[in-house]
Amino acid sequence: MRHYGHLSPAVRRALFHQEPVEFTARSSARVLAAALGATLYSPATRETLAGDVPKLARRGVVSMVLCLEDSIADAEVPAAEENLVRQLTALHDRPGNEAPRPGGGPGGTGGGSPGDALPLLFVRVRAPGQILRLVRRLGPAAALLSGFVLPKFTEDRGTPFLETLARAEQESGARLFAMPVLESPELLHLETRTETLEGVARVVDKYRERVLALRLGVTDLCSVYGLRRTPHMTAYDIGLVGTVIADVVNVLGRLDGTGCTITGPVWEYFRFSERVFKPQLRRSPFAWRGADGLRARLLEQDMDGLLREIQLDHANGLLGKTCIHPSHVAPVHALSVVSHEEFSDATDIARPQRDGGGVLRSAYTNKMNEVKPHRAWAERTLLRAEVFGVAREGVDFVDLLAAGVDDEGAA
Repeated sequence: MRHYGHLSPAVRRALFHQEPVEFTARSSARVLAAALGATLYSPATRETLAGDVPKLARRGVVSMVLCLEDSIADAEVPAAEENLVRQLTALHDRPGNEAPRPGGGPGGTGGGSPGDALPLLFVRVRAPGQILRLVRRLGPAAALLSGFVLPKFTEDRGTPFLETLARAEQESGARLFAMPVLESPELLHLETRTETLEGVARVVDKYRERVLALRLGVTDLCSVYGLRRTPHMTAYDIGLVGTVIADVVNVLGRLDGTGCTITGPVWEYFRFSERVFKPQLRRSPFAWRGADGLRARLLEQDMDGLLREIQLDHANGLLGKTCIHPSHVAPVHALSVVSHEEFSDATDIARPQRDGGGVLRSAYTNKMNEVKPHRAWAERTLLRAEVFGVAREGVDFVDLLAAGVDDEGAA
C-alpha cells in the first residue's frame, strides 16, 4: 500500500516531486508509525465491515481501528465480538486472498494489484482478556491484524494489556503492535499528571518493540470536566486539553531515542452547523485554481476547523490523526504531504557535510536554516516525505485535496 496509491500513476506524477513509498504491514515500525495518517475508526458492530475495509482502502485509507470500546454500548460487546470475528474471517477468506498479511506483494493480500491492498487493521479492546480471546477465535484471520488499541492507558492498567499482547503474538505467530490511548483522568489532573506520564514512559520503554504509536483521547479528557469543543475551535483552544498535549509531547515525544510517534486527537464533526465566527479558509488559494466549489464543500462540512487543527497538530509535534468519518481522510493526508520548500530546506540541513553546523540561506531565499537547531526537524520532515511524498514545486494542499476527494467531498 502507499499514500495516494488510489490515484492513477499519471495523477501522482503531476502532483509529486517525490512519490510516497510503498509499504506493507511487515514494514519497519519506524515507517508504519509515520505512515498511519488518518486512522479511521469504525464500530465493530457494522455488519458490512468485510466489504467496507477494501472499499475504503481504494479511497485512500491506510489505517483503520475496529472499535469494541466507547463506540458501542456495553450490552453490545458480545455481539460486536461475534460480528468482528465473522467479518474478519470473511475478509481473510475472500477470493484471491492467498497470502497471510495485508499490503500486497510478499505478505500481501494475494490479489495482485495495489487496489487490493488492505489498510493496517487494529482492534480497540476494553480489557486485556479480549486480545487473547479474539486472536484465538480468529485463527488464521488474525494475520490480518496489525495490532490492538489499548484504552485508558496508564502504567498500572497498561501493563496487563501489553503482557497479554505479547502472549497473543507468541500464540498466533503474527506481529502485533500496541497503540495505547492517553485519556485517563490521572493524566488531566494536575496533581497526578507528572507521575502518570512518568509511569507511561516506563512501561513504553519496557515494551518499546510493541508500541507503534501513542494516541490522544481528547474526547475522554474533555469529559472529565464536562467540556466539548465546537466545530469552530480546535483541541488547542481548550486550555486544559492544550496543556495535556504539550506535556505528553514533552515527556513521551522526545527525539532522543526515548520518544514515540504521537497522533493527533479526533475531530468529531462532519456536518454543517451554524457559524458564530468567520470561515478560517482563505478564498484566494482556491480561487486561482478554480476550486471555489471545493472550498464551499469544505466550509459546508466545517472542515476549516479540521484543517486548522491538523496544522496545529504538526506544529506541536503530532503526526497522523484519529478520524471518525471518511471525509476527514483527504484533509489529513493533503496536509501531511511535505511541500517542495520544506523538502528543499530539510535536505540542505541534513546533508552529511553539514554535521559541523553553521547557517545557510534557504534555496527559496526567504529564511535562514541553522543546521544544528534545525537538524531534528529536518530528519522528521524527511521521514514524513518518505511516507507521504513531496509535492511538486507550485503544488499545494488545495491541489492534493482536490485530487483526494470525490464529487461528494469524501476521501
